[in-house]
Amino acid sequence: MGVKESGIDPPSLKAMAEEIAEGFRLGIEIGIVIGGGNIFRGLSASELGVDRVTGDQMGMLATIINALAFQDTLEHIGIRCRVQTALTMNQVAEPLILRKAIRHLEKGRVVIFAGGTGSPFFTTDTAASLRARQIKADIMLKGTKVDGIFSDDPMKNKQARKFDKLSYLDVVDQQLKVIDATAVTFCMDHQIPIRVFNFRERGNLTRILQGEQIGTLITGS
Repeated sequence: MGVKESGIDPPSLKAMAEEIAEGFRLGIEIGIVIGGGNIFRGLSASELGVDRVTGDQMGMLATIINALAFQDTLEHIGIRCRVQTALTMNQVAEPLILRKAIRHLEKGRVVIFAGGTGSPFFTTDTAASLRARQIKADIMLKGTKVDGIFSDDPMKNKQARKFDKLSYLDVVDQQLKVIDATAVTFCMDHQIPIRVFNFRERGNLTRILQGEQIGTLITGS
């Protein structure tokens, strides 16, 4: 949503697409799991009286809107991509078929995974960890608006300390909120490293893909 309070901000969408394009042109296979909080948040809706299951389903539909917008933006800058969704919606996107997704990656296409896990009660982080395992990704990258994981909210506490490296258990035990604990424990079980970084800082994704130690790395050690 960029600088907006909600919805899709075209300049931000283009900037993110260009970041993905730079990384993709390094020859790296990229799968993207996209959220929908700029349009609708299921958990927030439950506070307004909407049933949690219904709210989460509405949130998953929002991720599909974002995925289609991102697909269109990527294609406009010359990146071939496909949207696959965990919610069946054949008129607008491919259903989630993992063998087909892997084949798209092998053929040089970016794959955008939408619809979360397809089930309520799970976050976009958890969906990302699940897709990372399913496509046998080398690493899960979480792009945020801060420079990594901190001891406290850096937007509110200027004294918050940034961690360069954490173990999975550190994140869970200290209840560090930047990434969902379910996603962290899933990655721990399957030994998938996670790097949390500032996606709004131009060039960060490419630098990470080239081996620079940016943001916070979460591993088993």
